[in-house]
Amino acid sequence: MTFFAPDWISHHAAVSPDQRAMTDVYSGRSFTYAEMENRCARLASHLQGLGVERGDRVAVLCFNSTDIFEIQFACCKLGAAFVPLNWRLSPIEIMAIAENASPKVLIHGAEFRETALSLKTAGHVVCIIQVSDGAPSSYEDAIRASDVIQRPCAITQDDLLAIMYTSGTTGLPKGVLVTQRMAIFSAINGMMKTGVSKRSTGLTFLPLFHVGGLFLMANFIFHAGGHNVVMRNFDARECLNLLADKDIRISHAFGVPTNFALISELPDFASCDLSHVECLMVGGAPSPMGLLMAYANKDIRLQQGWGMTETATIGTVLAADDAFDRIGSAGQAVMHAELAILDDECHPLPVGAVGQLAIRGPTVTPGYWQQPAATEAAFHQEWFLTGDAARVDQDGFYYIVDRWKDMYISGGENVYPAEIESILSGLNGVSEAAVIGIPDEKWGEVGCAFLVCQIGTTLTAEDVITYCAGHLARFKLPKQIIFVEEIPHTAAGKISKPDLRGNYRDGKYNSSKN
Repeated sequence: MTFFAPDWISHHAAVSPDQRAMTDVYSGRSFTYAEMENRCARLASHLQGLGVERGDRVAVLCFNSTDIFEIQFACCKLGAAFVPLNWRLSPIEIMAIAENASPKVLIHGAEFRETALSLKTAGHVVCIIQVSDGAPSSYEDAIRASDVIQRPCAITQDDLLAIMYTSGTTGLPKGVLVTQRMAIFSAINGMMKTGVSKRSTGLTFLPLFHVGGLFLMANFIFHAGGHNVVMRNFDARECLNLLADKDIRISHAFGVPTNFALISELPDFASCDLSHVECLMVGGAPSPMGLLMAYANKDIRLQQGWGMTETATIGTVLAADDAFDRIGSAGQAVMHAELAILDDECHPLPVGAVGQLAIRGPTVTPGYWQQPAATEAAFHQEWFLTGDAARVDQDGFYYIVDRWKDMYISGGENVYPAEIESILSGLNGVSEAAVIGIPDEKWGEVGCAFLVCQIGTTLTAEDVITYCAGHLARFKLPKQIIFVEEIPHTAAGKISKPDLRGNYRDGKYNSSKN
């Protein structure tokens, strides 16, 4: 049986045309659902005139803007796949992704004109359109000159919504296929776990080329018919001002621990009123105890969760009431997903055992764009193998122990850096922590901990080791402690272990040894 996918924006434009849909902080533009639908329908008509058909790809290369959501939903009307490109990559890396995706149209910001022209010259894209945050541009000209599309494509839940390229820390980034079904059930999961409704106003500051920016909370809120406030990029002070604004009344936002830590360290944080904020969700890394307490003191329980591009965001969420009772947990499985802990031969493991986390259900990707070998390797039967080492307790709460590839072996014992990082995050004065395995003549590998301390903190390596010794087995204790001003992060805000390892190998850090 074929199940058709609804046009979210068209639906809300019909039932709530005057409801505010989205606001662009950088340009000051704001649109109702009726206005957004009109722009999406005109853009779809223009793209159709350029030859974009069902199954074609439309790429986007620009900073965060409400225009990106117009492009996403215009593609939905055509059954085309929306392909947001990571503008932080080098032109060569973008070229490789474009060669893989083969988009028919590239819509780009003025800042990326040279890259866009290079892609067209190389034959990786047929047409290019420049967008300029509402200012005169070929994008605005196209919308103004086009009629509303007369016959939108009747898309099914199996049609592609987007191709989201992963960060590519090992080789060419993989294009994750995101279907309409994944988006629908991901939105339902998100609405159930975070309380998103048509009355919600979400703040988006993560990059929209990343699934955390595009879906959390933005697409959840569009599905519900709420209002999205979109920032061009993350700025801690501007975020705090927006969160505290009583006229805008932000209710929901998603970020990584670093985002919320930077906000909480601002002088105005202690005195600002955030009583209207309903849910701040955090992912990508464990949240330090100090960060949880900073927001708890303002009656906000940061909701932690686990998810990935291949699951269209969340697979588990920790309820706000469990924030301090289940420290270190990523929460319980969302309704529309099934999780399992598997051994090396993909057999189920008992409660409490550490194995690879696997997931199946309607939010899981069918695979990777034009990479059948990678798709086959990612699945065992219907189970998607996440690459995360995890365990589950008797109450169904999941704990992400680490990435399989980040585990190291010290004296024959498996050591998971994320476990040590979780302990370090509980040390008073630690703002951020990261641990990697480094070569050691005696033990094969040992741990090296990198710490970013809060201003005014005077921790020593001995302080750190003493604290860890009270919480960890001896073989897990880091043998080197390195205090740094910052830890490298990916575009999505996650700690970049490859960069950390590379910097260490290149001798860029001074260490204190235990």
